[in-house]
Amino acid sequence: MSDHVYKKAEIVGSSKTSLEDAIENAIARASKTIKHLDWFEVTETRGHIKDGKVGHYQVTLKVGFRLED
Repeated sequence: MSDHVYKKAEIVGSSKTSLEDAIENAIARASKTIKHLDWFEVTETRGHIKDGKVGHYQVTLKVGFRLED
């Protein structure tokens, strides 16, 4: 296994459907501009309540990506 150096970034994803979709949305968007994404960690979960129901899910993620040689 090669030695790698990683950088972490914090991103926030949201979805009207689920926490999983909020995670997927955040990673899909980040992967468009950040190369070599390798891992993620959910650090916070939040939501918005509308009319007594969940109106929106929101997650904060730390993503790790490998720095290029």
